Amino acid sequence: MAQISFSVNGKKQIVDTDPATPLLWILRDHLNLVGTKFGCGVASCGACTIHLDGKAMRACVLPLSAIADKEVTTIEGLSEDGSHPVQQAWVDVDVAQCGYCQAGQIMSATALLKQYPNPTDAQIERGMSGNICRCGTYLRIKEAIKRASENMK
Repeated sequence: MAQISFSVNGKKQIVDTDPATPLLWILRDHLNLVGTKFGCGVASCGACTIHLDGKAMRACVLPLSAIADKEVTTIEGLSEDGSHPVQQAWVDVDVAQCGYCQAGQIMSATALLKQYPNPTDAQIERGMSGNICRCGTYLRIKEAIKRASENMK
């Protein structure tokens, strides 16, 4: 067991547990931040995407020891009321069907737009390629990213 200090959504946290524990379970089971979803457990589907110091990462394989003294942002940290431009674009375009993957999709899209504020189709496809949507809403996801890009200008 070890005490690890880090910030989540701007709030300082100290967790005393096995440092090998994946961040996903710290968020969900210790901090009750359940917006980050478990999908595959091997960083292949993107459902568990969070930002670590602003960069999109997969929480299911990120050990607690790797986040000491860092800033974690979850879907809950983008905005309290869903008003972040990417979240709003998702609603405007009606992206979600089942919705399970959408938090990870939104977190990846947000990181993508930080890197490429006006992304091309190729940049969107490359940037979102690690996120799987079983409902197949990829065209609406791309449309929402483009809309968010316009709204963020």
